[in-house]
Amino acid sequence: MVGGGVVGLATAASLVHDGVEVVCFERSTVMGERSAGSSRIFRLAHVDADLVRLADRARAGFARWGAGIVDPVGCVVSGGDAAERARAMAAAGAAHELRDDADELGLPVAGPVAGPVLVDPAGGVVDVDAVRALLVGTAGHTIVRAEVDGITATTAHPGGEGTAEVRVGGVPRRFDAVVLAAGAGTAALAADVGVDLPSALQHHARFTFALPDRPRPAWIDAPPTGLRTYQHRSGPGRWSVGGSVDAAAVAWEVGPAEATSASRDAVLRFARERLTVVPEVVETLYCTHAPDTGDGITFARSGAVLAVWGENLMKFVPVLGQALAAAAVDGSTPSVRELAEV
Repeated sequence: MVGGGVVGLATAASLVHDGVEVVCFERSTVMGERSAGSSRIFRLAHVDADLVRLADRARAGFARWGAGIVDPVGCVVSGGDAAERARAMAAAGAAHELRDDADELGLPVAGPVAGPVLVDPAGGVVDVDAVRALLVGTAGHTIVRAEVDGITATTAHPGGEGTAEVRVGGVPRRFDAVVLAAGAGTAALAADVGVDLPSALQHHARFTFALPDRPRPAWIDAPPTGLRTYQHRSGPGRWSVGGSVDAAAVAWEVGPAEATSASRDAVLRFARERLTVVPEVVETLYCTHAPDTGDGITFARSGAVLAVWGENLMKFVPVLGQALAAAAVDGSTPSVRELAEV
């Protein structure tokens, strides 16, 4: 494994469970960077029916991991592609409701919400701390804290055979298979073995505010004008908000400090004008964002190296960990459609 984020660690945990020897290289903090923080939105609401089905499988997987890992408060999607997501949910046979307004849904908003409004009753919030504790408990001993310099793959034979060389500190180490799930570093390492993945990156930050505690659905809002946001309860009396600010303000060359400041200004202004939270930031969570990825998952193989790439993969991770572990052993390449139909 290259990458000790939630996808890499879940894959390592599945391999450990299956009795397969595994090493997981992580350059910094286990489940840091893109897997950091205490919470993430869980939703079935996607624009692709296969992703809806995959998320439903993942929901069952979280339940097997432990009661309460997903807080079943539901998820609301308003404006934007809410109607398209509703059609995908209908095609997948997932329960949902499409409404004209968000009245009586418990959102902490001051004023009307632009429709259409999709209610995803199976949505909620993932307890990332619980996921981290579970996965570290199973696969923490596989972690080697080191940065991978590069990867070389041999050409796989028809039976899926082949090996891969991982270079760490300039020293090569050979493995029967490598799963590459290194977050922001995935595209550059994948290029070593001839796999072309989107490489553009942006800075992103979400901000937490105080809010009187009560059950509230997670919320994804894309109004016709103004700031697009995702929002959810991230702890007792805490409400977290991330916004899609102007691309130029969060471009990679801007740097994390300036980009976070611009994002903070935009989200704080939005909170003061549109939300019922206490309009003071109490916590900031920074991560990287891949703007060209979309809402799906990409799997790509070169010989013995299998790469996975995508945004917001936390909600799929019980299925992804098992699928990537199996593919590492048998030399296959997963697809969303196949995983959705299992």
